[in-house]
Amino acid sequence: MVSASASPRPVMTVDLAAVVRNYGLVCAHVKNARVGAVVKADAYGLGAPVIAPVLAKAGCRQFYVATTDEGAALVPHLTQSAGHRIFVLGGASDDPALTSVINTLGDVEALRERARRTGTAQRAALHVDTGMNRLGLSAGDFAGLIDDPQGLEGIAPELIMSHLACADTPGMPQNALQLSRFEALRARLPATPASLANSAGVLLGQPYHFDVVRPGIALYGGNPLGTDANLFHPTVTVEAPLLQVRFIDKGDSVGYAATYRAGGTARIATIAAGYADGILRAASNRGSVVIGGHVAEIVGRVSMDLITVDVTAVPADVAVPGAMAQLIGPQRSLDAVARDARTISYEVLTRLGGRLERRYAAGNETSAEGRGA
Repeated sequence: MVSASASPRPVMTVDLAAVVRNYGLVCAHVKNARVGAVVKADAYGLGAPVIAPVLAKAGCRQFYVATTDEGAALVPHLTQSAGHRIFVLGGASDDPALTSVINTLGDVEALRERARRTGTAQRAALHVDTGMNRLGLSAGDFAGLIDDPQGLEGIAPELIMSHLACADTPGMPQNALQLSRFEALRARLPATPASLANSAGVLLGQPYHFDVVRPGIALYGGNPLGTDANLFHPTVTVEAPLLQVRFIDKGDSVGYAATYRAGGTARIATIAAGYADGILRAASNRGSVVIGGHVAEIVGRVSMDLITVDVTAVPADVAVPGAMAQLIGPQRSLDAVARDARTISYEVLTRLGGRLERRYAAGNETSAEGRGA
């Protein structure tokens, strides 16, 4: 058994140039629509205060977060005088620097009351439900607001939006149904910019683009359609060092609950990353890593801090303590990692843990920053 002497940590490197290239790909795809950016959940784990200014420099003016706290954390990193808008998808926000997304009649009343109290019209987006049945005004509630002369009193709608439920499956009839419903609702406020398409919706074609599209996973290198062909560039590389390499005999078990037993003599490497770092436990006995260009299968259960891989077929001078294993990256795509864990790329990114050392690469330069720096 050979051990590494240090106590290193896993590293996530974000390629900012690739994020910008992906933004450009969306812009080219939609042509006439403006392109916003979904940066909720800390830009899907990449670090919103780093990602948003990079996208703003590339021309992005609309940013979407889930909560008021997420939006407030982003405000110091964007210049409002440049026309940047931060939309809070979760409902009425009490922060005047943010733009509320109205989902309920309660949100409407909260903003109307604030307008009365402050004497200032409240900027907002109107979210109408067209078939997701998750958030958004019903068609009836929306019609009631528009028909009531005081319905939107004190509210300045900047956007009417909805969200597609099945855009990642282009052939689903639900897509056309939601499009038709949205077109009818949008016609009630024809002067207000409209937005329907998420990342996958962008790829459904021009009828879904309207005035603004709202990509998220596409910007971060995931495949919106979940197919083998991905139009977008990988942006994230996650690596972790090998801590130990040991020999085991036929019949020996590896890891908790002895879920793996060797079919013969084998070499097993222990890697300094686990589910606390975002390596999903569902990848136990299913996933793989790449070490020096060689694939090594995960054997045994993923534990909190460690994973074990079979390096029997990896050259002995390559699988050594201190060598880095690529867990996500150009040789181990985000979508392949998701498939092995029986999940989606969104979950893989947003689960990446706070113990990861985060580095940001821009051109030939790489800087290290803490989470959310």
